[in-house]
Amino acid sequence: MATPTDRRLYFLRHGLADRNAWTGDDFSRPLTTAGKQRMAREATTMGRLDLQVDLILTSPLTRAAQTAAIVAEHLDLTDRVCEDERVAFGLDAASLARLLADHPEARSLLLVGHEPSFSLTISEITGGGDVICKKGSLARVDLIQDDPPRGDLVWLLPPKILAL
Repeated sequence: MATPTDRRLYFLRHGLADRNAWTGDDFSRPLTTAGKQRMAREATTMGRLDLQVDLILTSPLTRAAQTAAIVAEHLDLTDRVCEDERVAFGLDAASLARLLADHPEARSLLLVGHEPSFSLTISEITGGGDVICKKGSLARVDLIQDDPPRGDLVWLLPPKILAL
């Protein structure tokens, strides 16, 4: 049996972004005003959870980058945010393994990204199961091994709980 790697992953799906009212390209679609406010409340709760995040890796898409910036400000981690295209659409176990290899010093990573790749990746690295990451939800996976990534889903907090 593998021993834990002492690495923790957090998967935060971006906040509310309005697909219907936005007329620009999808890459630039921003959070709504309500999405920014709700994410600020969620970030306050995340601060109380004492996640001890070493690094925030965010998708470069505007809504994810805005979400990461709000959380980083609340967690006093603005100097530890990196955009990485691999966290955008298409994240899977193989690309996650490369991310982990590129950041071996980070014991606790917060990934800010999108569906359906977050749910599919969490399911893949935890051995299956139906996982649904709603906008603004936060999942914690404790890794057992880095390559290929394998771990245990410790919790998945819906946005309604985080925004309390």
